[in-house]
Amino acid sequence: MKILFYFLFFLFFIQVGGAQIIVVELEDSITPASDDIIEAALRRAEIESAEALIITLNTPGGGFDETKKIIEHIEASPVPVVGYVYPKAATAWSAGTLILLATDIAAMAPNTIIGSAQPVGMSSEGMQPIEDKKIINAVVALAEERARQHGRNVTVAREFITKNLNLNAEQAKDANIIEIISPDIEDLLFQVDGIETKGRVLNTSGASATYYTPSPRLILLNIFSNPILASLLLLVGIYALVFGLTSPGFGAEIFGVISISLGLIGLGFSINIAALFLIGLGVALVLFELYTPTFGIIGIAGIACIVLGSIFLLPMGYPRLYSPEFQKTMIISLFAPAIVCGAFLAFAIYKIMKIRNKKPEIGEIIGDMAESVDPITPDTTGYIRYQGEYWSAKSQEQIESNTKVVITGKEGRVLIVKSSK
Repeated sequence: MKILFYFLFFLFFIQVGGAQIIVVELEDSITPASDDIIEAALRRAEIESAEALIITLNTPGGGFDETKKIIEHIEASPVPVVGYVYPKAATAWSAGTLILLATDIAAMAPNTIIGSAQPVGMSSEGMQPIEDKKIINAVVALAEERARQHGRNVTVAREFITKNLNLNAEQAKDANIIEIISPDIEDLLFQVDGIETKGRVLNTSGASATYYTPSPRLILLNIFSNPILASLLLLVGIYALVFGLTSPGFGAEIFGVISISLGLIGLGFSINIAALFLIGLGVALVLFELYTPTFGIIGIAGIACIVLGSIFLLPMGYPRLYSPEFQKTMIISLFAPAIVCGAFLAFAIYKIMKIRNKKPEIGEIIGDMAESVDPITPDTTGYIRYQGEYWSAKSQEQIESNTKVVITGKEGRVLIVKSSK
């Protein structure tokens, strides 16, 4: 009997000790890399037979397409997913709120906030809330269905979008939007223990939590997905390509192509033929300005085409971008590098035009004064000192050393001089 008891205890100990929880962090804006990271973390949790995956949320929102993909990954995975707005004072606005509504178990740390999920778009007046009923209704339906699916308050889920409602942890729990308020992951694992979801009863009390570390590929993608860095790579790449084509041999054009490619990968946008045409036209106009100076008019038009093409190419409106914070970041990341690079390009054009208008060097020294170092005769050459340099010179007259002379011409490397008297 004792042997059976010890055997059962041993099996129970292995079961509890072997329970594992994967934790993946979603911080900052939701970018094209975010859904890949969540998908990879869910795959690892499934392969390792983890009890659950915890997604910690601390985000201002981000790409709506990426948010939809994350929701699809959560629903398709057999692994229970716990959404957790964490740490203390974190926020899960906009897209973060939609992700929280889609998780199997929703939790928040004290003093955290969710809400403000109305989509916004770009206009000539800047960022504006989207009032189009078709778009609003689509997002509302998504939020309501996720709330209904997990037995949460459908009305509050709707008001996150239609009224930009914000709730703290206590309000969200009272409104039946979340199930748990927990100060840390250890306490969260204790509270979710025994909850049934996705056909299994969670056994998380005392389980070990392992933070998911993305692969180097995903880390790089996440870095390049930063909207400021991705836009900077794109715009710097365009101007590097311009300078590389005008000054071949320095590798700038290679850097430009690589930079543009990384920027495109990071931004994750679809290729717009009209936008690419504008950028190509802008590059052509700038090149034309460099080779055929037109007082900067064509160059300015080229820069304008590049900026406009970038605006049309970047995902500036719904549903690509979802939060005001992300929209502001995109505006800054687009126009700031464009202004800096445009100013640099204008300076380069100015310097090139200045060099073009510069008189030939030989034309500048004719008429200048120099001083003979050696005696010079019609039959012999000697050296003169001109601006601290020694030049070979000849003359049709007799010139003594240490005599002021005037440069009248040049034959190859020999200057022709005469006495200044």
